[in-house]
Amino acid sequence: MKYTLHQLQIFKCLVETGSITKTAQVLNLSQPAISIQLRNLQNQFDLNLYEILGKQIFITEFGREIAASAEEIIRQVEAINYISSRYKGQLASKLRISVVSTGKYVIPFFLKDFLDRHPSVELVLDVTNKAKVLDSLESNEADFALVSLLPAKLKVESIPILKNKLVLVANENFELPLNGLFLNDFSKLPVILREKGSGTRETMERFFQRNEIQLKKPLVLTSNEAVKQAILANLGISIMPMIGIKSELEQNLVKVIPCKGLPIETEWSLIWMKGKALNPTGLAFKEYLEDGKEAIIQKHFSWM
Repeated sequence: MKYTLHQLQIFKCLVETGSITKTAQVLNLSQPAISIQLRNLQNQFDLNLYEILGKQIFITEFGREIAASAEEIIRQVEAINYISSRYKGQLASKLRISVVSTGKYVIPFFLKDFLDRHPSVELVLDVTNKAKVLDSLESNEADFALVSLLPAKLKVESIPILKNKLVLVANENFELPLNGLFLNDFSKLPVILREKGSGTRETMERFFQRNEIQLKKPLVLTSNEAVKQAILANLGISIMPMIGIKSELEQNLVKVIPCKGLPIETEWSLIWMKGKALNPTGLAFKEYLEDGKEAIIQKHFSWM
């Protein structure tokens, strides 16, 4: 048999996504290229790896066993590459970071120079809500997490990264009450919330509880980008991290509304489980942040 590592990687991805279209997107290849490689792989086996019924792909039992073996082969090849890089004096292992959704505006700037210095490091970056971030940290699926609120129930160590300022945001054409906005006005206005499990949602709820604010019928959306688009459509107002609306502020598409008790300041922190034995790449990244975070903040975040 003459199947290639590339073919095994494509088939493994197909099993994970269940779709040639999604496989092409994940691997940044064209759909015809994916189909050709899958066909070449299939031609080397007497049994079907997968079946196509209608427009759906179904992986056979035989195919799933091949995919499991392919995953192990790929893992072993990665290990060989890591060993080779290590003997050349390079950092060579995965850096697994789970990031709350609004953290996507922060973490790239704290990764760029580190990854440039260590090209053999493989970054695995997952962007999701706070609840899932903490789950991945606790289950050891991630080495580090970036959060804006330290978890109360996990024992973690942390490095403060950047101040996080949350402000009340509205469409540029949003009409304020004549006398300005007061806390009791929230009950009369359309307010947009993030979903349960979001750190921003948690911060907003604390603000509303502290000020005894009862919302009428809030609109709940599942991402920071969705909230932003709803504000741009003038569907309501929301409390958002200022870092996520830089472009819209510069273009005068949204405005920050002054209100008692706002802005709210939290702090972005890189956290890891207390007692976790970080690999050399993790230790190097931790030291890199401790030594270089101030320069990064000055270069990229002084506007805040």
